[in-house]
Amino acid sequence: MRDWSPVFGLPLWVWLFVLPLMFGVVCFFAKAPMERRLRPVWRVLDGVYFASGAVAAFFMCMILLLIVAQMIARWTGFALPGTTEFAGYAMAATSFFALCHALTRGAHIRVSIVLNWNRFTSRWLDIFAVTGAAIIATYFARFAVKTNIFSEMLNDRTQGQDQIPEWVVTVLSLPATPIGEWGNVMGNASTDLIYTPLWIPQLAMSAGAILLAIALWDTLYRTIITGKNPIISEAVE
Repeated sequence: MRDWSPVFGLPLWVWLFVLPLMFGVVCFFAKAPMERRLRPVWRVLDGVYFASGAVAAFFMCMILLLIVAQMIARWTGFALPGTTEFAGYAMAATSFFALCHALTRGAHIRVSIVLNWNRFTSRWLDIFAVTGAAIIATYFARFAVKTNIFSEMLNDRTQGQDQIPEWVVTVLSLPATPIGEWGNVMGNASTDLIYTPLWIPQLAMSAGAILLAIALWDTLYRTIITGKNPIISEAVE
């Protein structure tokens, strides 16, 4: 948890846990001013959560299309290798990108029997529960990203039959390359098929875990400022 020390001067655990908790304390003692400042941020975050849900829906549709393509390939005797692996990647992306959207829609399972004692204990127990969930989600997101980094360092490749063009890997690697070298890097990229590097499907896990952690910290701050948890379960008749 000291990865950022040489860059930002503080251990990583301070940035991920201490500073968000301190911000929550500021929200508690300055509710009205913080609410005015955070309202625009909340609108943006709500859009991000909705977009994440849309991405999850897109990958769910991709699962259907891949399954249908595999069925047609079997009926016609045409070889279509890698569809099972790609469907698995799409299912993982669907699960992780849907986490923050499902949280804000109250679709996650919440055991509220203890929260129903009375209004006073309900508020503080709710804050305690959301804080614990935010810390756990942040811890998971941190190591999800670390898993992604190690997979790229070790050049882990899929053990299945799925292959992708090399230029796709090059495009996804551009953020880690200086902008001035992007032209040369793309010029040297080929269209040859290579076995899928594991860090590519793992990107969905890292992104989804980060968004879930952000959504939980956001929920904590809204609960502290407004006095009520913004997560409302959708009733299903």
